Amino acid sequence: MATDLFQSPDYFWIDELLTDEQKLIRETVRNYVKKEISPIIEDYAQRAEFPEQIVKQLGELGCFGPTIPAEYGGGGLDYISYGLMMQELERGDSGVRSTASVQGSLVMFPIYQYGSEEQRKKYLPKLASGEWLGCFGLTEPDHGSNPAGMLTNIKEDGDHVILNGSKMWISNAPFAQVAVVWARDWNGDIRGLVVERGMEGFTTPTTHGKWSLRASATGELVFDNVRVPKENIFPNVKGLKGPLGCLSKARYGISWGALGAAMDCYDTALRYSKERMQFDKPIGAFQLQQKKLAEMVTEITKAQLLVWRLGSL
Repeated sequence: MATDLFQSPDYFWIDELLTDEQKLIRETVRNYVKKEISPIIEDYAQRAEFPEQIVKQLGELGCFGPTIPAEYGGGGLDYISYGLMMQELERGDSGVRSTASVQGSLVMFPIYQYGSEEQRKKYLPKLASGEWLGCFGLTEPDHGSNPAGMLTNIKEDGDHVILNGSKMWISNAPFAQVAVVWARDWNGDIRGLVVERGMEGFTTPTTHGKWSLRASATGELVFDNVRVPKENIFPNVKGLKGPLGCLSKARYGISWGALGAAMDCYDTALRYSKERMQFDKPIGAFQLQQKKLAEMVTEITKAQLLVWRLGSL
C-alpha cells in the first residue's frame, strides 16, 4: 500500500491568487486523494478494475457538478474551485478525474443547461450525490473526430422515440444508471436525450484490454430499438453545439487535471533525485538533473498561471 508524500510546487506563490475557500477545497480533495485513492489505485490499475466505492465518496466530497446550483444538489462553486478539484483528483489518478469530469461536465451540465426543469429535478440531485453514475454517448465506432457523421438515430413512435445505434469508448458506461446520448432525429437534427439503465434493448458491454486509464470503467452503449419517452429529450438545444458545449466544459477541467498529473510527476522526480545515490552523492546534485527539474517546474508554473487566468475570466 503506497504512502502519498506529495508536496505541491508553488514557485510563483500562486496560492496568493486563491481565496481561502478555494484553498480549503483544494486541501480537502488533496487529503481525500492521499487517504482513499493513492493507497489503492495502483492495485486497481494493474487489475484493470474500477473502484466502485469512490462514486459515493466523490459525491459526498462535492466533486460531481460542483458548479451546478445548490438547489439541484450541486455545490454552486466557481470554476477555479472546480478546476482545483480536478487537479487534485488527477494527481491521484487520471481515471478518477475522468469519472468526475464525465459526471459533472458531460452528464450534469447538459441536463442543467439544455434540459427541462423536470429533467433537472429528476436527475441532478441523484447524480450530484453519487447515488447515480452517468455517462456521455457521442463517439461511435466509425465516427470519432467527425461526430456530425453519427449514425445513431431516433424515430417517432407516439409519445416515445425509438433509439437505434451504438457508441464506443464511453467512460463510466459499465456502471452508469443514466446515459446522455446524442442521436440524429427524424428531421436530421442532432438531439440529446437521457437513456436509463433498464430500458429494454439498452446494453453497456465493457471494453477490455486497455493500456491506459485502466482504473476507469470504459464500455460501449448499444441501442436496439430502445423506446425512450419524448420527455427525456433535451428541449433547449439542437445540433452539434449541444455536445460540443459539453466537451468545452470537460476540457477546462482536463486542463487542470493534466496540471495535477504534472505536479505529481515533478514531486516524484524531485524526491527521487534526492534519494538516488551515484558517485557518492544524490543525482539531484548533478547539473543535468537540476536542469530537467527546473524545466519541469517552469512548465508547471506557466500552466498554473494559465488555468487560473482561464478560470477567472
